[in-house]
Amino acid sequence: MGTWDTGPFDNDTAADFANALDEAEPEAREALIRGVLVRTIDATGYLAEAEEAVAAALIAAQCPGGEPVDMSYGPETPMPVFPSDLRALADEALARIVNDEDGLASNWVDSEDWKQWRAILTRLRAVLAPPPPSIALFNVQPYRSVTQHGS
Repeated sequence: MGTWDTGPFDNDTAADFANALDEAEPEAREALIRGVLVRTIDATGYLAEAEEAVAAALIAAQCPGGEPVDMSYGPETPMPVFPSDLRALADEALARIVNDEDGLASNWVDSEDWKQWRAILTRLRAVLAPPPPSIALFNVQPYRSVTQHGS
């Protein structure tokens, strides 16, 4: 992997994928991202498309708390608003990448760079993870003992 930094699109393969997204018709961009995420999730053995799967950063950028993607190497054209179901796919694909110690982790020359890249993926996952379901709490009044005194 020709890598020059630790951002999601800071390697040759991911930058090429960003170019493919730029060249695709706007309505085809979601399908390209969905395809790479599903193939990463379903892959057995080596995760051949792991570098492209970091396109999950584009989905995370649209979530509350998401950070914009560096456009130096990421797609230059605006992305469509992605459907919410892509969040779970993106999170699952990133989980596969982070947990694949023999895959991308072995490609990093400097272990500190790997740690920084892994931290970026972990932050993306935190943004992508669906919020826990909220349970409405009942309006509970403090218990007051009422006693009657007889005569």
